[in-house]
Amino acid sequence: MPPETTLLAFDTSAAHCAAALMMDGHIVAARIEPMEKGQAERLIPLLELVLADGGVDWHDLAALAVGIGPGNFTGIRIAVSAARGLALGLGIPAIGITQFEALATGQPHPVLVVEDARRGSVYVQGFGIAPAQAVLMGLAEARGLVAQSSAAVSFVGSGMPLVAPPHETNLPAPSQTAIAQVIAHAAWSRLGTPQPRPAPFYLRAADAAPPSDPPPVILDALA
Repeated sequence: MPPETTLLAFDTSAAHCAAALMMDGHIVAARIEPMEKGQAERLIPLLELVLADGGVDWHDLAALAVGIGPGNFTGIRIAVSAARGLALGLGIPAIGITQFEALATGQPHPVLVVEDARRGSVYVQGFGIAPAQAVLMGLAEARGLVAQSSAAVSFVGSGMPLVAPPHETNLPAPSQTAIAQVIAHAAWSRLGTPQPRPAPFYLRAADAAPPSDPPPVILDALA
């Protein structure tokens, strides 16, 4: 990998707008702004601030990295759409990173990532251990999985306090303020390899209910 390869990572999958700039494998600039809404309007200006902090511009970038979830449905779509558009306009790859991949990055394997999915359930994915694909589990099933794991398995994630005693969460999870940095590190190892276009990573259907009002009637202008 050539020196001074530059990667811009960002995430809006939760109540924040976060970005980090990585050069030659090192984070050189990062920002995060907590916000419940408004990520769509704030994301690009925030990315420009991070680029300025690192002393580069858009055309210096070799790749983009984006958090693809699971998380807030609207937030994920905002970031993924931005990554796709920027990648197309700049002619560079965009790498999608799940929350599980981010949390497992830099941790000793085998590692089990357990994230709080709310409503009495957790998201679970193993790295070097089953389940190899992320799944939605009830708390009882997840507790059994953790209890049956060997002593060699490490655990990380916001869902661990729900399924095991506090001491079982034996790996420090990245803080909310470091999410973009972790995404950058996870994407860095993929540079130079073929990557699919980023796509939202959902494990549960949206909470929003369809509108109860009848659809508008389309009138025939010639009638």
